[in-house]
Amino acid sequence: MRSKRHALAAACLAALLPVFAGGCTMAPKYTQPSPVLPGDWTSGAGAKATPGVKAQDWRQIIADEPTKRLVELALINNRDLRVAALKIEKAQAQYQIQRADLLPKIDATGGANMQRTPAKLSGTGVAVTSRTYSVGLGFSSFELDLFGRIQSLKDEALENFLATEASRRSVELSLVAEVATAYLTLAADREQLTLAQEILDTELASYDIVQQRFNFGVANELDLSQAQTTVDTAKVNVATYTAKVTSDENTLSVLVGMPLSAELLPAKSLADVAPLNPVPAGLPSEVLTRRPDVLAAEHQLKAANADIGAARAKYFPSIGITSSVGFASNEVRDLFNSPAGAWSFVPQLTVPIFHAGAIRAGVKASEAERDIMVAQYEKTVQTAFKEVSDALAQSASLETQVSAQSSLVKATGKSYELSTLRYENGVDSYLSKLDSQRSFASSRQNLISARLSRLANTLTLYKALGGGWDSEQAQAAEKAAEEKKLAQAK
Repeated sequence: MRSKRHALAAACLAALLPVFAGGCTMAPKYTQPSPVLPGDWTSGAGAKATPGVKAQDWRQIIADEPTKRLVELALINNRDLRVAALKIEKAQAQYQIQRADLLPKIDATGGANMQRTPAKLSGTGVAVTSRTYSVGLGFSSFELDLFGRIQSLKDEALENFLATEASRRSVELSLVAEVATAYLTLAADREQLTLAQEILDTELASYDIVQQRFNFGVANELDLSQAQTTVDTAKVNVATYTAKVTSDENTLSVLVGMPLSAELLPAKSLADVAPLNPVPAGLPSEVLTRRPDVLAAEHQLKAANADIGAARAKYFPSIGITSSVGFASNEVRDLFNSPAGAWSFVPQLTVPIFHAGAIRAGVKASEAERDIMVAQYEKTVQTAFKEVSDALAQSASLETQVSAQSSLVKATGKSYELSTLRYENGVDSYLSKLDSQRSFASSRQNLISARLSRLANTLTLYKALGGGWDSEQAQAAEKAAEEKKLAQAK
């Protein structure tokens, strides 16, 4: 019996050796696609790479303390980010499940089989009752991964896990930009509401003057009607921006994931929000390869590449092993006695002969999926380049717009002042004053919008660049952190 146990142990060890030695893989060698991109941004801004630029995150871009508090709360409470984090846990668990297939699953078993054979069917002509009891330890249907099918599936699951992690960082990056933009929008709309209320007060005062002039016969009914239209228009604007402010507060509450008190939203105008720090100029286009969505697309490409290996492995034989060692007896009291020892070792070889082209079709499907992922990766990089170029182009344009709009506010303000004096002195009609008044109000509203667009564009550029731009030293540190995370996952 001892020799039989030794034989079983040797057989089990021989079965496990290929597992620990590691089988080959049929996956093609991965080569990172190199989509054709200009070396410099097409906006004409920042043509050359700046050496020594250190990694930056949102805390280095956002200088306003209330905005920082809102972003930090959002990173803790936002439901979309929470879902993204839970997806990472799910992907990691799926990877661990797939990795476990490389090792045999050992189970302890115990059972009893009781059977009565009637006298007519028994060989002795007497009814027979048989009992069999067994306990054992072993594994069943364990596949030796000689051709890397399971290894390829494990690699695919790992890349999907890493893609999910990159997607979470993409959600986080978008959330930071969205919260900061939403707070700036709230400040701008509050400023617009204050301006609308100020304009309404001015229009009401102007209406009272026109009403008095009408009562004394100095102004006509047309002047009075035109004054009434300005009052009504101002009331509409006040109501509109009141609703917008409420909507902005609700949007921020959803992004942050909790109700927000007035203390967390102190800004009453854009001037109350500390300016954003500028994005460094002279960044190379290669920075886009570190965008979270680009990294996620590359991991998905690697997963599709590994899936080809699993599909190709089906061309080759597979070896499955079922083995167990334990005790069996027809009496419970004799179950653990030495003579009751039992073992089994059942290897099974499966060789594909005819599958009606299913294996070949599976390989072609995997290769087509890999080619799709290549195209999607290249499109993701090209889209990222476009977003950065657009944001850089907008940056220069918005600076010009804000400057011109500021000058326009001064000009329309002076025009409104002179038109008011000319109307009050009877030189011009009320219509001339009304046109100047509307132009002045419109230019002030547009200046607020232009300033908001300029700030939002900085956040858009930050997001388009992937949330950071690294020097070579910072890139090395990031790569080391990624390799450490990969080692922990394995």
